[in-house]
Amino acid sequence: MNKLATELKSTAPMPVLFVGHGSPMNAIEETPYSREWTKLGENLPRPTAILCISAHWETNGTFVTAMDQPKTIHDFGGFPQALFEVQYPAKGATVMAEETRNLVKNTQIKSDFNWGLDHGCWSILTHLYPKADIPVFQLSLDYTKSAASHFELSKELAFLRRKGVLIIGSGNIVHNLRTVDWRNPDNAFDWASEANAKIKKLILSGDFDQLLNYKSLGKAIELAAPSPEHYLPLIYALGLKENTEEVTFFNDKIVMGSISMTSLLIHSA
Repeated sequence: MNKLATELKSTAPMPVLFVGHGSPMNAIEETPYSREWTKLGENLPRPTAILCISAHWETNGTFVTAMDQPKTIHDFGGFPQALFEVQYPAKGATVMAEETRNLVKNTQIKSDFNWGLDHGCWSILTHLYPKADIPVFQLSLDYTKSAASHFELSKELAFLRRKGVLIIGSGNIVHNLRTVDWRNPDNAFDWASEANAKIKKLILSGDFDQLLNYKSLGKAIELAAPSPEHYLPLIYALGLKENTEEVTFFNDKIVMGSISMTSLLIHSA
């Protein structure tokens, strides 16, 4: 029996997360959001590996990190030095990355040895699994593909859930940096609240077709997702949901007027 077959033992389906990651400062500050991430890490089944689909890795084509030791990427500017000093030294999930490339048939997935773990990934994991003792790999967002294409790809990733892999989509349902109210962290613009509520309602009703055609949902959604990269990780999480599973929301708040921290856990009923 080969190495892959022996290492990839079957498990009960792992839960799926979509996490509104917000500011990179959540990595080093104790906030209501980071405290919830810590609590989740203490209560979720322990994964064999973590696959993160982050808003902050966009590519032409689809790639999966395949290195033994992914670097910690500080893909931002203008923050305190303490944030740039954060390292998340998790090993890469090379076996899982290879299986992902081999078993996904409708999308060509290529190996990447240059990227690493961006802040959409490690800012969450520093609280979920602070020991960095679980292998981690990332899947990129192909910016040439439609939301429907990403949704179909996510369905092909479902086998990973039964191999002990925790899949995390990391983005924000509402993410409009051009309208951020920096002076009022607790502010929520009316359109942002409307968009957040509408997306949540569609998720709970299982109306994924409308979520895939989100650009036709009106002005509030246009403002909430002026570009797709923070919205698409949600689509990946929803594509992994099985019919009998439930959705539980957490960190359900809008900050600085136009960023939604709203997150969800997909789990067995």
